[in-house]
Amino acid sequence: MQAPDQYIARPLAKRDEDERLLAARLVTSRRPGQWVGAAVLLVLFAMLVHTVVTNGRFQWNVVGDYFVSRSILDGLVLTLWLTAAVMTCGFVLGIGLAAMRLSANPILRSLSFGYVWLVRSVPLLVQLLFWYEIASLYPQLSLGIPFGHEFVSVKTAHLFTGILAAFVGLTVDTAAFSAEIVRGGIVSVERGQSEAAEALGLSRGRIFRRIVLPQAMPAIVPSTGNLLIGLLKATSIVSVIAVQDLLYSVQLIYQQNFLIMPLLMVATLWYIILTTLLSIGQYFIERYYARGKRGDSDPGRGLWQITLGNLPVFGRTRDDLAGLA
Repeated sequence: MQAPDQYIARPLAKRDEDERLLAARLVTSRRPGQWVGAAVLLVLFAMLVHTVVTNGRFQWNVVGDYFVSRSILDGLVLTLWLTAAVMTCGFVLGIGLAAMRLSANPILRSLSFGYVWLVRSVPLLVQLLFWYEIASLYPQLSLGIPFGHEFVSVKTAHLFTGILAAFVGLTVDTAAFSAEIVRGGIVSVERGQSEAAEALGLSRGRIFRRIVLPQAMPAIVPSTGNLLIGLLKATSIVSVIAVQDLLYSVQLIYQQNFLIMPLLMVATLWYIILTTLLSIGQYFIERYYARGKRGDSDPGRGLWQITLGNLPVFGRTRDDLAGLA
């Protein structure tokens, strides 16, 4: 009987086709359906571009005249300022709310949960109108000892202008959503990572900065980028409280000359440009934080390699193009 730790040596059988199989070139799977679908979509996209460019009712000459006009650029600057200020303040407040939600203190957890629940339940337009009309509820705001002497007081009607109401309303709303984004990213990191760092004697602050946060960023960045892009477009809603952002500037102009569609196209093009720039920035930030999760030497196949892999479906072109891959 053969011992368990022994084996019988058998010569490997060598066949004539082994060398041919080992030298064979790997071929990707064929997906003709995807290419047919892509061709149909490209045709539809070309039709859309053609009708937009050739339709004279868009009045592209008017679009060009107003695209960089002074009033449009002033509204654009206000839109950018409002987006940057709200995103910065709202995200900082959201980090604090996320920390409260993850705290061991039940009061802090309850307050954070209640804030997020309430803000997410109320539509943004309702919040803006509420802050804009806050003077009807609280005509005067005071600073002093609680339930005691007042040191400073100010009229709410003079304080809450349209811009301030827009800033406060958007910040309050952004903080609730960013709190959930940050909390979700932190929760996605396994608890064992922190426990291992604590066993090595690292402080809580260093554990968060060097271990938890870098691993949470791949989950935080995409949602934060989407939140920022959504906020950029959501600033257009402040036009209902007479804040002269990009959209309100456009509305003021077409209410005078009645060129509604060309001026709406001006606002649309500016939003497309800004959103594209933010999307490009988001892509590079995501790529930076995801560099440890993918092979840097194999970022993916290019369009030319994909094309060469699917061309054999449509004819005998593989042999002719094999040397170009």
